[in-house]
Amino acid sequence: MTTRESRYVRVARIAYRLAKQALPMYSHAKSPHHFTLPQLGACVLLMFYLNLSYRDMEEWLLASDAVGKELELPRVPDHTTLQRTYAKIRKADWMRMNETLLEEIGRPEEEGVAADSTGFSPGPASSYYQSRSGKAYRHWAKGVYAVGIVSQFILAMQSGWGPGSDAPYLGYLRRKARRFAKRRAWVLLADSGFDGRTVRPQDLIPPVRRGGNLLAPERRARSELVSAARLDGLYGQRWKTETVNSVIKRKFGQAIRSRKRSLQNREPIIKGLVYNIHR
Repeated sequence: MTTRESRYVRVARIAYRLAKQALPMYSHAKSPHHFTLPQLGACVLLMFYLNLSYRDMEEWLLASDAVGKELELPRVPDHTTLQRTYAKIRKADWMRMNETLLEEIGRPEEEGVAADSTGFSPGPASSYYQSRSGKAYRHWAKGVYAVGIVSQFILAMQSGWGPGSDAPYLGYLRRKARRFAKRRAWVLLADSGFDGRTVRPQDLIPPVRRGGNLLAPERRARSELVSAARLDGLYGQRWKTETVNSVIKRKFGQAIRSRKRSLQNREPIIKGLVYNIHR
């Protein structure tokens, strides 16, 4: 009788491998060395994948011998150790793990890349409580993702704060996603929230109609290009990034758990990384 392998073990194996490539063995030469930093980093990734709190993750590891064996844990780390580990690992480290994962997949050559942003609630309060109490959130963490329309992997991502325009993130997403697109024949699709000075004539981004009219010839030309792409069905591929946003929120949570602003800024990146691991 063949035994099935749990998907949690597979996720733990991938997370541990990525952490070993992106993180040093220990955070400090004189740290206690009870656990390696990649072991704890993999635990944090698995915690976000399961959408558990630090305390619940400690209890989950106590009940899962297979995952502990896969991560080579000498014992289950305390929940405070997991919290300190999350605070130590920088945003750039999580993004490096995502780039390593995409390199392992084999650089998918995308014909198109769809970009979109989504907001994450800065606290656990429900919409019902906010409406009844009159204390609605006025600002929220924002994850900006560039998704390949064929592979549906997140090829580039950035985090920020809303409300606000997505145009400042367009140049960064283009530079990062370019490595995974066809050298010349690829197109960038996004909604009008990305309209700005960094938009190129071939981008399928609807121009914002200020005052109801498009006066600049290049903006009128781009509007006609988007209209033709709608009829061809190409612009409809942009909805795949909406699907990715929906999966991230439904599976990994739509709220931010951290209270420090610097830590809140990392969570949209980690959610994008665990989505790619899940794929």
